[in-house]
Amino acid sequence: MIHKAVKSFGLGLTLLAASVSLYAKNNVVVVATGGTIAGAGASSTNSATYTAAKVPVDALINAVPQIKDLANVSGIQALQIASESITDKELLSLARQVNDLVKKPSVNGVVITHGTDTLEETAFFLNLVIHTDKPIVLVGSMRPSTALSADGPLNLYSAVALAASDEAKNKGVMVLMNDSIFAARDVTKGINIHTNAFVSQWGELGTLVEGKPYWFRSSVKRHTNASEFNIENIKGDQLPLVQIVYGSDSMIPDAYLAYAKAGAKAIINAGTGNGSVGNYIVPTLKKLHDEQGIQIIRSSRVPQGFVLRNAEQPDDQYGWVVAHDLNPQKARLLAALALTKTNDAKEIQRMFWQY
Repeated sequence: MIHKAVKSFGLGLTLLAASVSLYAKNNVVVVATGGTIAGAGASSTNSATYTAAKVPVDALINAVPQIKDLANVSGIQALQIASESITDKELLSLARQVNDLVKKPSVNGVVITHGTDTLEETAFFLNLVIHTDKPIVLVGSMRPSTALSADGPLNLYSAVALAASDEAKNKGVMVLMNDSIFAARDVTKGINIHTNAFVSQWGELGTLVEGKPYWFRSSVKRHTNASEFNIENIKGDQLPLVQIVYGSDSMIPDAYLAYAKAGAKAIINAGTGNGSVGNYIVPTLKKLHDEQGIQIIRSSRVPQGFVLRNAEQPDDQYGWVVAHDLNPQKARLLAALALTKTNDAKEIQRMFWQY
């Protein structure tokens, strides 16, 4: 029965690919980094328990031969890692490899297969540091390749279709999951066990149906060619140290102090509500900012809405920054990049408004 289902699925994709000739001649490179899309479970019924980053890029591509009807597809293995283990070192390495690819005239688009745990961070980072108008599409899966109804094959097929589409140029880095096209800036993982895991409070850019993208909005924030950040200007394999402290009731200052001792240049306060800070924590943050020059950035643990400046706390008076609508993990990345250019809180705040 399983064999028949797989055969039927493959036939369906073949017919789908045959109907999509618009993108057939573009060249797309699949950059593999590991993750669930390259994972394997002990049996076909293991959809939540499995080992990530097991399947190499050539096997991923060969498992969906229909994508070669969409574009001239090649692959490189940039990383082979579960995405929760990615550090700044891997992030910078990946960005440099992708940057080298998009500079080649022979490459029309790039697909990056990635674990879903930190897919949004990688997508946002690339959105800020890669200068190109070519489509860059990140894709993952919520089920390993060995699972019943694995979502990886169709996600990969759709990601290649998107990356091969001329309509996808100049839209910034995108995430393709579950037929939805998201902007890297505002996509986030909203659930950890279902295939419709990725969401954006501002909505999808569009959707992809039978290999064709349909568009409904665009991202108005600065990205890619319009960004003041550039991977070519970042040296070494580390970014300035920025860490996150999760807000709750009954907090103690030890986490902030420990990060300061470790050399953090900025601390993201993932506060309650409107990025709120307990009145008993405020003196610690003021001291870290005033005496050690550590940037204090108010984000929120609340997944929707945005942090208002000078609401809850007098940010102008304290010299603090608000993360606007960026979640804590994306605020960490933008703060780190900002610190490669300046330590002026007003300039950093400008960047949070613009990106």
